[in-house]
Amino acid sequence: MSPFCDGLTRRDALRVGTAALFGSAVGLPRLLQAADTAPGKDVSLIFVFLHGGLSTIDTLDMKPDAPAEFRGEFHPAKTKVPGMDLCDLLPKLGHQADKFSLVRSFRHHNSDHGPADHYILTGYFPQAGFNPNLTPNNQRPAVGSVISRKLGPTGSVPAYVALPKMHPSGGPAYLGAAHAPFVIDADPNAPNFSVPDLVPPPVIAADRLDDRRRLLDTVDRFHRSAEARANRSAGAVGTFREKAFDLMTSRATKQAFDIHSEPDAVRDAYGRTSLGQSCLMARRLVEAGVRCVTVDHSNYDTHDGNFATLKNALLPGFDAAISSLFRDLADRGRLDSTLVVVTGEFGRTPRINKNAGRDHWGPSFTVLLGGGGLKGGRVVGRSDPRAERPATDPYGPEDLFVTAYTQLGIDPHTEFHTPDGRPVALVNNGKLIAELV
Repeated sequence: MSPFCDGLTRRDALRVGTAALFGSAVGLPRLLQAADTAPGKDVSLIFVFLHGGLSTIDTLDMKPDAPAEFRGEFHPAKTKVPGMDLCDLLPKLGHQADKFSLVRSFRHHNSDHGPADHYILTGYFPQAGFNPNLTPNNQRPAVGSVISRKLGPTGSVPAYVALPKMHPSGGPAYLGAAHAPFVIDADPNAPNFSVPDLVPPPVIAADRLDDRRRLLDTVDRFHRSAEARANRSAGAVGTFREKAFDLMTSRATKQAFDIHSEPDAVRDAYGRTSLGQSCLMARRLVEAGVRCVTVDHSNYDTHDGNFATLKNALLPGFDAAISSLFRDLADRGRLDSTLVVVTGEFGRTPRINKNAGRDHWGPSFTVLLGGGGLKGGRVVGRSDPRAERPATDPYGPEDLFVTAYTQLGIDPHTEFHTPDGRPVALVNNGKLIAELV
């Protein structure tokens, strides 16, 4: 994977992987024990993060009447929804336009990858001391961690899954490791794709799994007395450790992560790309009961050769993956119960640079979202004639999170408490995107 413009290859940072959660004697049990299972609406979230920043002026909010140095090389095309033109390189997405809406008056005040990433994945702009080079680097919990804390898991699957890797701002912050994502840390498009530790290969004999159980029992004996002295409820840890082992051997879990069981025609429709197969995996996971799936897909940081990169590398896979996700969810009766958000951390500069590229641009871009009870086929707001600024009342990350949490049955006005007892609101103000509800 090519590095971003800051020279970093973000997936090379330290990650929270599957082995860290499932290989630990207490990691998953603690996760299960700490889950808050407060009831909510039966709606899941698939958050597709276009890492690097999709050029929405070339895709979702085109400006064909702008001067050449702004409008770019592509052309708008009509879609299934009158008035919602998209780039002509997105014909499949255009056929699904009635299933999603576009917020074209979206904006925020930062155009740097790290802080903007944190802002769009948490709803909070980072404060002084934020270090974008750490993983995790959360000052505030990511959306999946909030959902995990408020809604908890259903059945034997984790509440929050990140694929194909964990974004550095995808962590739980003060909510603790119990609400970190379960990280697949593998590309679902790989021919030999599997989920290490969670789904043991078929060649592993049952006696080896029994050996693993005996090893955990041995570890228990060293920990039990100390934990009992420190915490009167420590006896419950054994229950959650047993549940962790059951999760590893759960048929439902194996089925959820077994993308190879999908018909070839379905996998082909999503596209044999990392984004396509990650979106298909996300659909499988929400069907299995996962509350939130984040898909971190790179690299949309098109400073050089923006148009060639979009045309030849990014948009064909994007068109297949996102259109198939909406169509598939609708066909399977899951669209109303699955909210899908598709966005980068920002857009790209309206003015084309000297390298036929576009640079970072937070002041105006478009967010695509649908399902989860939201109205489809809507265009909310508009940008100015050159997509430099919103021309109508703008929406931002806080508003996106108020809307998402509301659809998920989570009151966005409630508070968490940090370990030192300080109250922190789920969302830093914000308003509902009323045109969609």
